[in-house]
Amino acid sequence: MLTIAVSKGRIYEEALPLLAEAGITPIDDPKKSRKLILATTRPDVQLVIIRATDVPTFVEYGAADLGIAGKDVLMEHGADSLYEPLDLGIAGCRLMTAARVDAPPISGRIRVATKYVKTAQRYFADLGVQAEIIKLYGSMELAPLVGLADCIVDLVDTGNTLKANGLEPRELITNITSRLVVNKAAMKMKHQAIQALLDQLETTLAKR
Repeated sequence: MLTIAVSKGRIYEEALPLLAEAGITPIDDPKKSRKLILATTRPDVQLVIIRATDVPTFVEYGAADLGIAGKDVLMEHGADSLYEPLDLGIAGCRLMTAARVDAPPISGRIRVATKYVKTAQRYFADLGVQAEIIKLYGSMELAPLVGLADCIVDLVDTGNTLKANGLEPRELITNITSRLVVNKAAMKMKHQAIQALLDQLETTLAKR
């Protein structure tokens, strides 16, 4: 049995057609079912539906053999303990800094609000900028508006939410897509099954 960890939402929806090419289609719809473990049309493959930020942890500790996670989550988790064989090219967006439209350029010591604490620390350290990182779990756009932070680090897709709140994207940290990650022990113990799945996905991606 191969277990694939994936999160609900955009990543799951964009991963479904890729998985379907490999004959993997969930029997239950996670939007309608409360099941967290979904059987699929392949009896040797099941999906576990978890929070996006938990995908690398489930794979690292062997609770799932494979996982589909955004590069932002992998960077924050620290994915040295995982294989990352495939960029699936789905759920694309950008990890950026953003600030009030009328804010001066970033200089000196700054306060940064983000849920990507480790990634932000590395980014500003590489720039030689002293940054106090404030961890938030949501509503990042509020932080510069109420004086909690000078800027934020967050995912940007269309930029409409930033614009609606008087903010603008500033510096691009990195482009983000979703990646397939594999547990290192599973890659050895279940090599044939995992490699076959990787080959099928690679073939599908090559056609796109």
